[in-house]
Amino acid sequence: MQEYDVALKLLLKGSATIAVRELTGTVVVKWLDVELPKVQRVQNLRLDLLGQTVEGELVHIELQSGNDSAMPFRMIEYGLEVLRLFGQFPRQILLYVGEAPMRMESKLSGPDFSFEYRLTDIRALDGDRLLESQDVGDNVIAIPASLRDDKEAIHRIVERIAGLAMTERETALAQLMILAGLRHLAGMVEQETRNMPIDLDIRDHEVLGPIIIKAEQKGRQEGLLIVLRRLIEKRFGALPVWAREKLAAMPPSELEELSERVLDARSMDELLG
Repeated sequence: MQEYDVALKLLLKGSATIAVRELTGTVVVKWLDVELPKVQRVQNLRLDLLGQTVEGELVHIELQSGNDSAMPFRMIEYGLEVLRLFGQFPRQILLYVGEAPMRMESKLSGPDFSFEYRLTDIRALDGDRLLESQDVGDNVIAIPASLRDDKEAIHRIVERIAGLAMTERETALAQLMILAGLRHLAGMVEQETRNMPIDLDIRDHEVLGPIIIKAEQKGRQEGLLIVLRRLIEKRFGALPVWAREKLAAMPPSELEELSERVLDARSMDELLG
């Protein structure tokens, strides 16, 4: 999910002012690029987003794509390190962007001790309100949020993007394609762009282009895996663990080659050996 993290960070640090206000309840005037000192129990030493508000408070936004039971421990460790660096414990928001239902805790407690942070599912944000924003960053973040009409929303966003300057247009369209993937709407975005006066290849974008290509390759690999597993199971029966692991590690080119050989192979061992 790294491509989604990158796109969301760029949007939240850029023009998505309403989305940031919805998450934090205030206005962030400056984002701080902070790498925490190495401590034994922190796995990811870089905060996703740490900003300073108009009131002078620190606000920490962490992005999470999967349910992690250890998040309360990670969040308090992040907060303590920020306290050591800046002398101030930040207000913390964990923004969940995963597909599965959110099932994480947002607090730790014990005798004479209580710690809590805000836990928000991106689908709880009002996407229709974000669509009304004059900032394209807010409009793009509306896609994984809650919307009344996905198709109409995509049409409006692409129409806004078409009116931007070329460099801004490339970035906004790339970000839209990435976030649309969170809700399986990338095909709808691609179809809509064909009908709009947009002439660019987002794969040429310096920052987001490689992310788009990686996401496309990942999607192609997953599609090939599904088809190939079905073919093998139809011919030889259920896949053992070793076979699943071997297939999952193969690049798309090898999966395509196997799909051509599966009908001629006499056994699963011969096919995958």
